[in-house]
Amino acid sequence: MDFQELKLKQYASLIEDEKDEIAILSNTSAFLYEILEDVNWVGFYFVKGDELVLGPFQGKTACYRIPFSRGVCGWVARNEKPIIVPNVHEFEGHIACDASSNSEIVLPIFKDGKLYAVLDIDSAEFDNFCILEQVFLGEIIEILEKKWK
Repeated sequence: MDFQELKLKQYASLIEDEKDEIAILSNTSAFLYEILEDVNWVGFYFVKGDELVLGPFQGKTACYRIPFSRGVCGWVARNEKPIIVPNVHEFEGHIACDASSNSEIVLPIFKDGKLYAVLDIDSAEFDNFCILEQVFLGEIIEILEKKWK
Protein backbone atom coordinates (compact mmCIF):
# COMPACT_ATOMS: atom_id res chain seq x y z
CA MET A 1 0.00 0.00 0.00
CA ASP A 2 1.47 3.36 -0.97
CA PHE A 3 1.41 6.54 1.12
CA GLN A 4 -1.67 8.02 -0.54
CA GLU A 5 -3.69 4.81 -0.25
CA LEU A 6 -2.79 4.61 3.44
CA LYS A 7 -3.80 8.23 4.02
CA LEU A 8 -7.10 7.74 2.18
CA LYS A 9 -7.91 4.74 4.39
CA GLN A 10 -6.98 6.74 7.51
CA TYR A 11 -9.16 9.61 6.37
CA ALA A 12 -12.16 7.39 5.62
CA SER A 13 -11.78 5.85 9.07
CA LEU A 14 -11.47 9.30 10.69
CA ILE A 15 -14.83 10.52 9.40
CA GLU A 16 -16.66 7.19 9.28
CA ASP A 17 -18.76 7.53 12.45
CA GLU A 18 -19.34 11.30 12.46
CA LYS A 19 -22.46 12.85 10.95
CA ASP A 20 -22.02 16.58 11.61
CA GLU A 21 -20.62 18.32 8.53
CA ILE A 22 -18.81 21.09 10.43
CA ALA A 23 -17.10 18.54 12.68
CA ILE A 24 -16.11 16.46 9.65
CA LEU A 25 -14.72 19.45 7.75
CA SER A 26 -12.89 20.68 10.86
CA ASN A 27 -11.03 17.40 11.18
CA THR A 28 -10.58 17.19 7.42
CA SER A 29 -8.75 20.52 7.39
CA ALA A 30 -6.60 19.41 10.36
CA PHE A 31 -5.86 16.04 8.72
CA LEU A 32 -4.76 17.65 5.45
CA TYR A 33 -2.76 20.35 7.25
CA GLU A 34 -0.82 17.62 9.06
CA ILE A 35 -0.08 15.36 6.09
CA LEU A 36 0.54 17.76 3.19
CA GLU A 37 4.03 19.17 2.77
CA ASP A 38 4.81 22.88 2.94
CA VAL A 39 1.24 24.13 3.36
CA ASN A 40 0.40 27.20 5.42
CA TRP A 41 -3.41 27.18 5.07
CA VAL A 42 -6.03 24.47 4.51
CA GLY A 43 -9.71 25.19 4.66
CA PHE A 44 -13.19 25.32 3.24
CA TYR A 45 -15.41 28.06 1.89
CA PHE A 46 -19.16 27.40 1.64
CA VAL A 47 -21.33 28.65 -1.23
CA LYS A 48 -23.81 31.28 -0.04
CA GLY A 49 -25.55 32.96 -2.96
CA ASP A 50 -22.91 34.43 -5.26
CA GLU A 51 -20.08 34.38 -2.73
CA LEU A 52 -18.03 31.96 -0.67
CA VAL A 53 -18.13 32.16 3.13
CA LEU A 54 -15.32 30.95 5.39
CA GLY A 55 -15.73 27.53 6.98
CA PRO A 56 -13.45 25.26 9.04
CA PHE A 57 -9.73 25.79 8.44
CA GLN A 58 -6.18 25.43 9.74
CA GLY A 59 -3.71 28.31 9.45
CA LYS A 60 -3.67 32.07 9.89
CA THR A 61 -6.83 34.14 9.96
CA ALA A 62 -8.56 34.31 6.59
CA CYS A 63 -10.92 36.37 4.46
CA TYR A 64 -14.51 35.90 5.64
CA ARG A 65 -16.13 36.25 2.22
CA ILE A 66 -14.93 35.81 -1.34
CA PRO A 67 -17.15 36.90 -4.24
CA PHE A 68 -17.39 34.45 -7.15
CA SER A 69 -15.94 37.27 -9.28
CA ARG A 70 -12.59 37.41 -7.46
CA GLY A 71 -9.61 35.27 -6.57
CA VAL A 72 -8.65 31.68 -7.14
CA CYS A 73 -11.53 30.38 -5.02
CA GLY A 74 -13.97 32.56 -6.95
CA TRP A 75 -12.61 31.17 -10.24
CA VAL A 76 -13.25 27.61 -9.03
CA ALA A 77 -16.76 28.55 -7.88
CA ARG A 78 -17.55 30.08 -11.30
CA ASN A 79 -16.02 27.27 -13.34
CA GLU A 80 -16.79 24.34 -11.00
CA LYS A 81 -13.45 22.69 -11.69
CA PRO A 82 -10.14 22.47 -9.81
CA ILE A 83 -7.18 24.73 -10.40
CA ILE A 84 -3.49 24.67 -9.48
CA VAL A 85 -1.80 28.08 -9.34
CA PRO A 86 2.02 27.79 -9.20
CA ASN A 87 2.46 31.53 -8.49
CA VAL A 88 -0.55 33.34 -7.03
CA HIS A 89 1.08 36.73 -7.67
CA GLU A 90 0.60 36.10 -11.40
CA PHE A 91 -3.08 35.18 -11.05
CA GLU A 92 -5.28 38.09 -12.08
CA GLY A 93 -7.61 39.08 -9.26
CA HIS A 94 -5.79 37.04 -6.60
CA ILE A 95 -6.91 37.88 -3.07
CA ALA A 96 -3.95 37.97 -0.69
CA CYS A 97 -5.47 36.87 2.61
CA ASP A 98 -1.95 35.87 3.71
CA ALA A 99 0.96 37.69 2.06
CA SER A 100 3.24 34.70 2.68
CA SER A 101 1.22 32.43 0.34
CA ASN A 102 2.84 31.89 -3.05
CA SER A 103 1.01 28.91 -4.58
CA GLU A 104 -2.48 27.51 -4.23
CA ILE A 105 -4.72 24.60 -5.15
CA VAL A 106 -8.51 24.82 -4.99
CA LEU A 107 -11.07 22.09 -5.69
CA PRO A 108 -14.88 22.24 -5.88
CA ILE A 109 -17.08 20.13 -3.61
CA PHE A 110 -20.58 19.11 -4.69
CA LYS A 111 -23.61 18.07 -2.67
CA ASP A 112 -26.88 16.93 -4.23
CA GLY A 113 -25.46 17.78 -7.67
CA LYS A 114 -24.78 21.43 -6.82
CA LEU A 115 -21.62 23.31 -5.87
CA TYR A 116 -21.57 23.26 -2.07
CA ALA A 117 -18.08 24.43 -1.09
CA VAL A 118 -14.46 24.69 -2.18
CA LEU A 119 -11.37 23.20 -0.59
CA ASP A 120 -8.59 25.81 -0.59
CA ILE A 121 -4.95 25.01 0.19
CA ASP A 122 -2.09 27.54 0.20
CA SER A 123 1.67 27.20 0.39
CA ALA A 124 4.48 29.67 1.05
CA GLU A 125 6.48 27.73 -1.57
CA PHE A 126 6.14 28.55 -5.25
CA ASP A 127 4.90 25.70 -7.46
CA ASN A 128 4.15 23.48 -4.44
CA PHE A 129 1.21 21.60 -5.97
CA CYS A 130 0.95 19.26 -8.94
CA ILE A 131 -1.50 16.81 -10.48
CA LEU A 132 -0.62 14.22 -7.81
CA GLU A 133 -2.01 16.46 -5.06
CA GLN A 134 -5.02 17.28 -7.21
CA VAL A 135 -5.80 13.58 -7.69
CA PHE A 136 -5.27 12.80 -3.99
CA LEU A 137 -7.43 15.73 -2.86
CA GLY A 138 -10.05 14.75 -5.41
CA GLU A 139 -10.19 11.32 -3.77
CA ILE A 140 -10.58 12.94 -0.33
CA ILE A 141 -13.48 14.98 -1.74
CA GLU A 142 -15.05 11.84 -3.25
CA ILE A 143 -15.05 10.26 0.21
CA LEU A 144 -16.81 13.38 1.57
CA GLU A 145 -19.36 13.52 -1.23
CA LYS A 146 -20.24 9.82 -0.81
CA LYS A 147 -20.70 10.33 2.94
CA TRP A 148 -23.18 13.16 2.31
CA LYS A 149 -25.42 11.12 -0.01
